Amino acid sequence: MASFQQRGKNSFLLTVEAGYNSKGKRLRRTKTIKIEDESLLKTKKKLKDYLNQELLKFKMEVEAGEYIAPEKTILAEFINDWEKKYAEKELGEQTLDVYSRHIKNHILPNLGHMKLDQIKPIHIVNFLDQLKKVNGDPLEVSTVQYIYRVLRNILQRAMDWKIIKENPVANVKKPKNNAIDKEVNVYNESEVQLLFNAVQNEPLHWRVFTSLALAAGLRRGELLGLEWSNINFEEGTIRIKQVVGFGRNGKAILKKPKSKTSNRIISLPPSIVLELKDFHREWKKEKMRMRDQWIEEFHEFVFCNENGKHFYPSTPSTWWRRFISRTNIRYIRLHDLRHTSATLLINQGVHAKIISARLGHADIRITMDTYGHALHTADQEAANKLDGIFSKQKTAEK
Repeated sequence: MASFQQRGKNSFLLTVEAGYNSKGKRLRRTKTIKIEDESLLKTKKKLKDYLNQELLKFKMEVEAGEYIAPEKTILAEFINDWEKKYAEKELGEQTLDVYSRHIKNHILPNLGHMKLDQIKPIHIVNFLDQLKKVNGDPLEVSTVQYIYRVLRNILQRAMDWKIIKENPVANVKKPKNNAIDKEVNVYNESEVQLLFNAVQNEPLHWRVFTSLALAAGLRRGELLGLEWSNINFEEGTIRIKQVVGFGRNGKAILKKPKSKTSNRIISLPPSIVLELKDFHREWKKEKMRMRDQWIEEFHEFVFCNENGKHFYPSTPSTWWRRFISRTNIRYIRLHDLRHTSATLLINQGVHAKIISARLGHADIRITMDTYGHALHTADQEAANKLDGIFSKQKTAEK
């Protein structure tokens, strides 16, 4: 059964029966429409025909399951549901922490008051444009892109859960980064030698930490999550199976690697294996010396505090900045030691696929994009070597 009734001068309520619920109560769907055409309002027959057409279309929407009642929930209220029913279950703690900061600092102040069904693509466009002019200083494009990603995720859940028909963010292009990609900042071979010389004056664990970062191209969290049981001294390999990272509210957590390819086995140079053996002996002595003060019961972290607990995620970066400041070594980020490792391998002629596997990249294209300049240089060197061979051949022919 379907019907309509006038609610105001030019406002009409459409009602369509939608069956019964589990308790036998009749379900109804309603929709209010406004007629702006004055000529329709003056002619009863035309008005009735028009309303019947609208009622028929509405009935078809309801029967097809496409009609969604206007939602009174505002975005701020929905985000609470999104967090409990989706984010806390599907997102990692560190990711959720970053999402939460962007929601609190940018999304809620600008869009939180809006009803879900009233958020249109133009609102998203204006919002993103406004982010580029925060306090007169534009946010980094990468930050705006991340905020776009967060908002799209939230409203996609609203669409999946049939609260809104469409995700308005899906109709807005992701902000484009027009900046020219920067080359990775790395040490050359002579700078690596200077680094090794300087780090000899540091505590043993930082010497080993630096050696592994360069020899294996490990991420900071992978180094902190490394346990002695992950090291095969006989085969000269290490297994990456867990990482230490940030959780919510800055809490340190032990978790699985970021992707399947990050869970990997890496071969080490023999000199690094010997260094690790020496460090392991010292580590065991330290554990015995600490006795009851050693409180870690379930893990044997390679890099740990005096009580056996792994370092806090930011501890290596803090040490690195202080170490660089008291030496004559050129500053690069601690993470750039990973890039240095990859570049050194490229310069030695190691295939990009091998480097990609060592670094734990999900796709070799990531390796190619990240180290494109170094690969191009190595390719040119290869061409020069071939040219030397062909030049000798042509000289012999003469």
